[in-house]
Amino acid sequence: MTSVIETKLAELGVTLPDAPAPAANYVPFVVDGNTVYVSGQISSGPDGFIVGKLGADLSAEQGADAAKSCAISLLSQLKAACGGDIDRLERVVKLTGFVNSTADFTDQPKVINGASDFMVAALGDKGRHARSAVSAASLPFGVAVEIEAIFTIK
Repeated sequence: MTSVIETKLAELGVTLPDAPAPAANYVPFVVDGNTVYVSGQISSGPDGFIVGKLGADLSAEQGADAAKSCAISLLSQLKAACGGDIDRLERVVKLTGFVNSTADFTDQPKVINGASDFMVAALGDKGRHARSAVSAASLPFGVAVEIEAIFTIK
């Protein structure tokens, strides 16, 4: 049976990679009843981590691309949490995004829009969510963006 969500992702040119392994002493997700809490996913691409500081090394548009990469990893973790059946998703409840940025950079919302816009494009109304976009002086491995998520599932 073909996954409705993965079919939509394919239309957007996205194939979910295997869920990334944790980088330290934590689990990548916790399922509690119908709620899935996904640990922070850091910006990465085919060539490795997407690193840099917004306001110094990267533009808001480049940051939005990094945030989109986090959203793809979040969905990969969600798929793993659902035993491979990502169509169990009922809703994206909340995203919390951290942006590695300079003290005078104020476009954190534009950066995290890269993840928010992707969730809505891929999931429709199920992808609409509450959100925080927070500045951080630094992030693990020097990455540009880290995002955590809360989902509800069937």
